[in-house]
Amino acid sequence: MKEFIEELHARDIYVAGRVAVFQDARKVGLHPEYAVKKDSDRSVIWRDHKGIPWIDAGARPHWEYIVRVAKAAYEIGFDEINFDYIRFPSDGNMKDIYFPYSEGKKKSDVIESFFAYLHRELGDTGMVMSADIFGMTTTNTDDLNIGQILEKALPYFDYISPMVYPSHYPRDFNGWGDPNSRPYDIVRYSMDRAVERTIATTTPIQTIGSTVVSSSTTPYQYSKPAWERTKLRPWLQDNNYPVRYTPEMVRAQIQATYDAGLTSWMLWNAGNRYSREALLTE
Repeated sequence: MKEFIEELHARDIYVAGRVAVFQDARKVGLHPEYAVKKDSDRSVIWRDHKGIPWIDAGARPHWEYIVRVAKAAYEIGFDEINFDYIRFPSDGNMKDIYFPYSEGKKKSDVIESFFAYLHRELGDTGMVMSADIFGMTTTNTDDLNIGQILEKALPYFDYISPMVYPSHYPRDFNGWGDPNSRPYDIVRYSMDRAVERTIATTTPIQTIGSTVVSSSTTPYQYSKPAWERTKLRPWLQDNNYPVRYTPEMVRAQIQATYDAGLTSWMLWNAGNRYSREALLTE
């Protein structure tokens, strides 16, 4: 990997290493005690609809392992470490689920504590850190039952990357019918809301160390730093799910990102096959 990164750097390519954090089937095999379990039989490992097991996001020994992975990756030359699957599971039998490390804790507090831990352990290394979060964290103020809240991620990373793939939005989102037919609107609306929340100096979200600035409102308002909007760097869709994605649809998402006042974005295609026609040659 070190030699490959050196080759990429020789071509003036910025290299981000993606770390899948709490969806880690191999680690579950090595340490089943860290895994999410069935509530009906707490000796049985819970699996999502795809049959994939998950690490309980509150398992601190796994946090320590992730820090070691990140440091090792940074030391061999990665320019950035991108943390993905930094959440509780969302798909599966959520009525028969038990979290041995997080039981009785608020999911968003567990996830923010993990973010703070990463920042504390890795902040002095010089590495650029980014976090992938669900697209609807830009428009929802709850944690979507996965522990992710935008304001609880902003303080701890250099870049926050909402996955605003139109395919991942529910039908009739914002009254738009099929979200796959509105790639510009989905991305523009989502990132406009994210920008508003990022640059704001108050929030209804209570974060670690937050202070109440107004208790006369419902919900309470808390103070927060006004982060630069360029901390936001969304993931955009370039894959044929559930419809064929055209270069025009990819360009629409890119334009929506720029129109929201942002300067950077990333494209996602699990097969690493991207629409050349959607990208500028210079």
